[in-house]
Amino acid sequence: ALYRKPNLSQANQAHRKYPYLLKGLAIQRSNQVWCTDITYIPMAKGFVYLCAVIDWHSRKVLAHRVSISMEVDFCISALNEAIEKYGSPEIFNTDQGSQFTSDAFI
Repeated sequence: ALYRKPNLSQANQAHRKYPYLLKGLAIQRSNQVWCTDITYIPMAKGFVYLCAVIDWHSRKVLAHRVSISMEVDFCISALNEAIEKYGSPEIFNTDQGSQFTSDAFI
């Protein structure tokens, strides 16, 4: 069966937008900048969603979670695991999708 590709780019207009801090920034050490994003993985009967937290300097995946829904909980869980293992980064960059600008995530 074919399933429609999920739209992962839906912003919530009610959520605050944050400034982009990385323009011109030299990323020179681990824990300076982390990023996160969600992608989808096609399965036989739909999709699962993968949220990964990555260190931009080392390109290491610090934590990840898989979910059958786009709810914010699995993103929070991945971030919390990364912080528990590695401490907090100086900058945490996202694409400001609705999960990452929600009150629960912030």
